[in-house]
Amino acid sequence: KMSSGAADLRQRKKQNCTESDKMAPEERNKESSKLGRSPKYMLIQRFAKLFFGCLAAVTSGMMYAVYLSTYHERKFWFSSRQELEREITFQGDSAIYYSFYKELLKAPSFERGVYELTHNNKTISLKTINAVQQMTLYPELIASVLYQASGSEEVIEPVYFYIGIVFGLQGIYVTALFVTSWVMSGTWLAGMLTVAWFIINRTDTTRIDYSIPSRENWALPYFACQVAALTGYLKKNLNCSAEKFCYLLVNASTYTFMMMWEYSHYLLFVQAVSLFLLDSFALAQTEKVHEVYRIYLFSLIGGYLLQFENSALLVSPLLSLVVALMLSKSLQMNMKKSTFVSRLLKIMYIYLVLTVAVTLNFLLKMFIPHKENGHLLKFIEVKLGLNTTKNFTMNWLLCQESLQAPSQDFFLRLTQSSLLPFYILVLIICLFSVTQVIFRRLCGEPLKETVKLEDGRIGERPEIVYHVIHTILLGCLAMCLEGMKYLWTPYVCMLAAFGVCSPELWMTLFKWLRLKAVHPILLALILSMAVPTIIGFSLWKEFFPRIMTELTELQEFYDPDTVELMTWIKRQAPVAAVFAGSPQLMGVIKLCTGWMVSSLPLYNDDDLLKRNENIYQIYSKRSAEDIYKILTSYKANFLVIEDSICNEVGPVRGCRVKDLLDIANGHVVCEEGDNYAYSKYGRFCHEIKMNYSPYVNYFTRVYWNRSYFVYKINTVISFQS
Repeated sequence: KMSSGAADLRQRKKQNCTESDKMAPEERNKESSKLGRSPKYMLIQRFAKLFFGCLAAVTSGMMYAVYLSTYHERKFWFSSRQELEREITFQGDSAIYYSFYKELLKAPSFERGVYELTHNNKTISLKTINAVQQMTLYPELIASVLYQASGSEEVIEPVYFYIGIVFGLQGIYVTALFVTSWVMSGTWLAGMLTVAWFIINRTDTTRIDYSIPSRENWALPYFACQVAALTGYLKKNLNCSAEKFCYLLVNASTYTFMMMWEYSHYLLFVQAVSLFLLDSFALAQTEKVHEVYRIYLFSLIGGYLLQFENSALLVSPLLSLVVALMLSKSLQMNMKKSTFVSRLLKIMYIYLVLTVAVTLNFLLKMFIPHKENGHLLKFIEVKLGLNTTKNFTMNWLLCQESLQAPSQDFFLRLTQSSLLPFYILVLIICLFSVTQVIFRRLCGEPLKETVKLEDGRIGERPEIVYHVIHTILLGCLAMCLEGMKYLWTPYVCMLAAFGVCSPELWMTLFKWLRLKAVHPILLALILSMAVPTIIGFSLWKEFFPRIMTELTELQEFYDPDTVELMTWIKRQAPVAAVFAGSPQLMGVIKLCTGWMVSSLPLYNDDDLLKRNENIYQIYSKRSAEDIYKILTSYKANFLVIEDSICNEVGPVRGCRVKDLLDIANGHVVCEEGDNYAYSKYGRFCHEIKMNYSPYVNYFTRVYWNRSYFVYKINTVISFQS
């Protein structure tokens, strides 16, 4: 029965493709005959529109990539810097990613380089890690292969090749957003407006300015391509060749996205929920939606195998939801009939899917050994106020700006660029239209095969409904965590641009207003051209001079103290030395010198999180003996104290590293709303600079400048109470 059902499904899909291929020319011929134009003229017009639209999309992407490259050069004076000074511009986890790219290029062969990364014992002391799996280094593997295979060694330096790929991907990102808005609205004017809003709101649409090698900068362009392909795939009356192309692109981009970013399956889960709601109300072709579910399943299985049996993918909510949806598919197919029973079954279907998904996820986590980010669950509990903690790591995460609620400045910036007001307008119109369609479906009214402009029913287009649901879900996440704005704001740009350029959206609004004085279709067509044109000119007048000023101003990034520190380490420190300090600084030391470190700025490993907390104790009120024992337990030979952390004057009291350590160590007493610090020891990072006993017995200062103090950890100590 299952095989015959699958055959029927394939037969129906073939039939639909054939019918749409046959119907499309007939409809075009009828339309052209009505307008008094020959089919040949219409074909040339369509080709010209497609050609110039594609040209505009590609040009927008290339110009954005060039803009990023020029801005980066002006900001860091990159071409006039020495290699060490260039590498210092990579901060925190970015430094680690680029350091592994360097190691791959230095390896005698690519195979040897991959082996050394998967069995890495030269980065973190007393720890062997599979760096490819733990840090998702597939972008670096691809970049190193391309660099060596293309013969670029004699043409371009490795660092330029690396950041050039990232900037190129950002160009693809913008192009994909352009195409998505174009496909939805039918005019590439919407794509141009999307790109304009994206660049103007660059502070809130991308993190490329702060962290070039971050995983999201490698991964999100592929997700944008997937969304563009999915938008086309969900459209009604799509011809067979276009549908196959979109399907293959969704396949390739989904899998690539999953390989590039360890958190990709969470974002795909949000997308899957959007498709689930879309299908639950029978607003899209079930066959297409379930094809996307199969793509998720294939990508999860492929990712599990190629990511060294990554168990986090097996216990991901995405897998549980997809399996639950597939198990419930037969029930959903039986409830497509417009009866009262079927409407009750829809509610039962949603309940069944959610119940099966939650149960399955619970069982998988129970029986499959996994190292899924358990600290994330604890963080969510504390964030929602369900729990309290004194744990240093949890409180440090809660203090990160990206994990707090978005500030008023964020909304002010979006309003100043006119993005937020138009987004809200478009979202309200689409949401009300979708609500009307859902109500009609619940009442048993079928969807129209083809929605015409004069119908004013934009909510019946499945790709529009998908984007409305998707942007609402991403918006809810962005309202909780500011870091999520980098996922939400690009789609705000795309949806707002689509709306103001879409005659269907204006027609939907005029249908509700019941305009009689002016012909609504004519007014909708005029507004869909006039409004984006006015917006474009106003943006050009206000923001173009600012963008040009950014590109012409020479900014100065110079950190002589860090340069001096790295130079001293390379010249004076033994090759086998292990350095201890803040994880962010250790990442830079690893990149610039190659020396082994005791910790790294990674937050997906419980052992490393514990290491980071222990080594951060150098900024706490602990005894010299305690700090010495902690550092020697990780075989550290040198300690680096950062004056910026030791004497930190943060804007938010209680979020400084030393404050969080005092809370975790119980050195803060709260009485009547006031906090009092108490410990019989002074703050270690201050006391060690005084050069008196017992600190000089354990540590010997060997180097210092305005920002850093380096101490050699003595090997022979006589412990005295």
